[in-house]
Amino acid sequence: MFDRDKWNEILEVLTTNWWRTLLTAFGVFWGIFILILLLAAGKGLENGIRQDFGDIATNTMFMWTMPVSKSYQGMAKGRRFSYDLDDVRDIRNNVDDLRFISPRNQLGGFNGGGNVIRGLNSGAFDVYGDYPEIIRQEPMNIIEGRFINYNDINDKRKVAIIGLGVKSSLYDEGEEVLGSYIKINGVNFMVIGVYTKKSGGGDSERQQKQIFVPFTAFSQAFNRGNKVGWMAITAVDGTPITDIKQSIFDIVKKNHKIHPEDNRAVGHFDLFAQFNRVESLFMALKVIAYFVGILVLLSGVIGVSNIMLIVVKERTNEIGIRRALGASPGKIRAQILTESVFLTIISGMAGIVFGATIIFGLNYALEMTEPIDMFANPSVNLGVVSIALAILIVSGLFAGLIPAQNAIKLKPIEALRTE
Repeated sequence: MFDRDKWNEILEVLTTNWWRTLLTAFGVFWGIFILILLLAAGKGLENGIRQDFGDIATNTMFMWTMPVSKSYQGMAKGRRFSYDLDDVRDIRNNVDDLRFISPRNQLGGFNGGGNVIRGLNSGAFDVYGDYPEIIRQEPMNIIEGRFINYNDINDKRKVAIIGLGVKSSLYDEGEEVLGSYIKINGVNFMVIGVYTKKSGGGDSERQQKQIFVPFTAFSQAFNRGNKVGWMAITAVDGTPITDIKQSIFDIVKKNHKIHPEDNRAVGHFDLFAQFNRVESLFMALKVIAYFVGILVLLSGVIGVSNIMLIVVKERTNEIGIRRALGASPGKIRAQILTESVFLTIISGMAGIVFGATIIFGLNYALEMTEPIDMFANPSVNLGVVSIALAILIVSGLFAGLIPAQNAIKLKPIEALRTE
């Protein structure tokens, strides 16, 4: 039941010395504000980095060839080799827990400029020979037409899916794209789809300027035979690609007579391991934010506790009268604890509101300016606010505990004698 007299007394106690109350409240206000701000900044960094990863399948490894660094079985050190479709077949048949394995060939990018022409327009773009699974490993939005399918693979159809950047470079505004032809290194391909990708990275423009064609048509058109430039390999959910990549390496080393201990011949990028490192960074940032914020908050709570000790001392005579009139130690303790928790929560809530206002303003400013690499949408969720409120309540209880205990230790006779 709401006790008006009790709350009037609390307000009277806290407003007797406004300056002292405000200075005490500022410590808690500042502590919770710093906590909220640090957590929001950490979330902004997390959002920015996740945005750079985009929707790419993170349990994936990309694998390419490097010069052999050890001689083996009569084969010289420093020789180069190429993957082939037999490697793909052996990996698929002998390694468990694989979800996708996509062999790729490439023109442009690392292998030099790929010349693409349409009418009087031309440009240098990355051209990939792929299987249909690649769209599950490197997601993209098909905004016109469709992506590669297995009929294209089996029939070696010379069809192409182009990025939005390729479309804007080779086509006039409003010009029909689907069904038109582009010439890649002198070979005609019919455009059957247009894609776009979302990326917060610095190469987002380049990612819109790629062309995807069926792997088999690529190999036939550009005389690659059964050679494979590199592979994108994804493990099933629950089995990290990191745990099975060595068995993949062992297969290709055996197929190409590479020393089992040659760790340089097989180049790879383990996206799962990199993503896990980023996840660990996110957790470390949260721990640091909570640690620093709680330390700052603790200093404010200590201030509240000290002020409550002074308040108890100033009210010694009042407490003695209450005890003499029959007030139980529990009621005295509850009064002091309520005053402490109330002061802590009010100042803490002010810190939360101020922090939320700053975060809202920062998000508004980010929307009005160019995107910032690796930082996007700083925010705190309801769970964080709930944790902050729990910290405030516990802090208020601890802040009032010692003063409350001192209050109930006062003997009524001695308290009444105090002037």
